[in-house]
Amino acid sequence: MPSPVVLSVRRLDVYRLAIELVADLAAIAELLARVDRDLASQLRRAATSVPLNLAEAMRRTGRDRGHLLGIALGSAAEAQAVIDVGRALGLIGDEQWQALDHKLDRVCAMLYRLRG
Repeated sequence: MPSPVVLSVRRLDVYRLAIELVADLAAIAELLARVDRDLASQLRRAATSVPLNLAEAMRRTGRDRGHLLGIALGSAAEAQAVIDVGRALGLIGDEQWQALDHKLDRVCAMLYRLRG
């Protein structure tokens, strides 16, 4: 039986973009913390969950890989919801929201394709 293909996660565009988003969303979390510390914490956890679960998924196979990619996808969607809340509260401007939303959409699309 051949061994499963294990991809280096750092070679994946989705991983690099997810890491970039961790930094972008950390700045947003600082703004949110002034109004709602819990929401800021939720954003930090969701943002970091994406690359962490993606990295773990790339070392797994079969259902385990799909499950972890699904968690990463859910975390990216959760981060999108938090930036929507930040925008609704007037803490995130339209231009900044649009840039973040676009990056998160790209991450979600890439994760969905990886998940198969």
